[in-house]
Amino acid sequence: MQFQRSFMRGRSFTWRALVCGSLLLPTPKSTAQQTKSSSPPPPPIANFTDIATKAGLTAENIFGGIDTKKYIIETTGSGVAIFDYDNDGWPDIFLVNGTRLEGFPAGKAPTNHLYRNNHDGTFTEVTAKAGLTPSGWGQGVCVGDYDNDGWEDVYVTYYGKNRLFHNNQGVFAEVGEKSGVSGGKDWGTGCAFVDYDRDGRLDLMVANYVDFDLSTAPAPGERPTCMWKGVAVMCGPRGLAGSRNILYHNKGDGTFEDVTTRAHIDRTDGHYAFSVSTLDFDEDGWPDIFVACDSTPAILYRNNHDGTFTDIAVTAGTAFNEDGREQAGMGSTIADYNGDGHLDIFKTNFSDDTSTLYKNNGDGTFTDATSAVGLGLYTQYLGWGTMFLDIDNDGWPDLLLVNGHVYPEVDSQHLGSSYKEPRILFRNNGNGTFNDISASGGSAITAVASSRGLAMGDLWNDGRMSAVINNMNAAPSLLVNQVRNSNHWIAIHTIGTKSNRDGIGARIRVKTAQRVFVDEVRSGSSYISNSDMRVHFGLGRSDKIEWVEIRWLSGLTERFSNLPVDQIHSLKEGTGAAVEADPKK
Repeated sequence: MQFQRSFMRGRSFTWRALVCGSLLLPTPKSTAQQTKSSSPPPPPIANFTDIATKAGLTAENIFGGIDTKKYIIETTGSGVAIFDYDNDGWPDIFLVNGTRLEGFPAGKAPTNHLYRNNHDGTFTEVTAKAGLTPSGWGQGVCVGDYDNDGWEDVYVTYYGKNRLFHNNQGVFAEVGEKSGVSGGKDWGTGCAFVDYDRDGRLDLMVANYVDFDLSTAPAPGERPTCMWKGVAVMCGPRGLAGSRNILYHNKGDGTFEDVTTRAHIDRTDGHYAFSVSTLDFDEDGWPDIFVACDSTPAILYRNNHDGTFTDIAVTAGTAFNEDGREQAGMGSTIADYNGDGHLDIFKTNFSDDTSTLYKNNGDGTFTDATSAVGLGLYTQYLGWGTMFLDIDNDGWPDLLLVNGHVYPEVDSQHLGSSYKEPRILFRNNGNGTFNDISASGGSAITAVASSRGLAMGDLWNDGRMSAVINNMNAAPSLLVNQVRNSNHWIAIHTIGTKSNRDGIGARIRVKTAQRVFVDEVRSGSSYISNSDMRVHFGLGRSDKIEWVEIRWLSGLTERFSNLPVDQIHSLKEGTGAAVEADPKK
């Protein structure tokens, strides 16, 4: 998962920016300088600072050894979820935690961490009060109201049994085995709630990584696959047995059934699967599933409308890169990056390779557009969490990536990489290309860490998208853009009635005088994480919405008019104006 920066000139802007409460004005020029240029340089669009400590996010992530990693289980790290656990209208933060090979004394094992949003820029840890204290090799997390009771539930994957936490009005009860989704001895990684059969109940897709047993795992350097650039390192995933992904069908009585075989999910076997992103890539009204896989081809499960899926990644163009090579995929994110109305896929990969942007051609196929759009110049970084986000609300999704190597040995052996790596921030130029603005993106972008999970959310309910990052054996990061601007935005919180209550899978279109924006409500995504499910759209200078159209999974398409900008709107299924809509448009 390697990354590359493209140094392309950005667009000019006309607004002034507010940074940390003070107005940014152009730097004064001499008279001679003024004669050479009639216009001042554009102000910065991003200045991300890490306010985690100030905000109260101080708990350390524990995950394997610090100076060395003996086994692959110590390298994968864990995810983040941003969701409103107590229904107060403000998104909270959940951080998955791991453990160490040597274990911990009774009562001292690290736990996950839930932080309640205090509405004032700070958070209070409420993990024990909320009943989320189990420990173990925690991996990924996804959020969804699986029983449609109006409270968000949380699913956490583990090396070992997974856990489903049912939300009882802000206090959680673990019901993984009782509900049938614990997964046994699998190594769960990414997950996503998805109503694949459109029956109004959220089902659950779980990716699994490696068939791994600590008692028989080979030691570093023991096999040819346990060497990297001539140095003995932990073994895997190559040389280890792959695993199968699992699809659980919601029975509507609080339990799920494993339909992996019946749904043909098991026909794509032997992959090292990580993150799960859902999208209706062919715009037929049925949710499909993309899975980023380590050292094996990526998977694209097309929904066949009959309870089954077909992996069409090879024919659709998302299995390999433009050179026809499989890559070591880690994280994935979805957005319409070029404004053509079709949802595209971005995937992070291992170092010594590029990340990959798959452009949706609108005909059920994708094209690797990585190099063409300016995302393919640098390969030294090992990417994990990634999300499209509109950092300046200009209407064009930008890209944030977090990085970190898996081998601590890269520092001592001088192998051309660093264990701790900076974040990467790409600005969408609005013309189908991106510009690397990492160097000017703020101290939180250039700071180095060995990061894994990443989630985005409007933590302040003011239209600014912030990022929460889980860092290996360190405290988390909370990245906030201190640059404000006068661009407009709108966010949509979907409430299903006939559809699942979260509205997961709903396709949202927003029409302004200039263009139509599109996205979907989704669980999961990034690297084994879950972002704020309120769908955010930057609108640029547009101060009026002509309409918001929602195509629900129930089949209803309706429009909502006269919605003010710069607000979060909760839109309930069945309360808009029903329209006949062509799902292809």
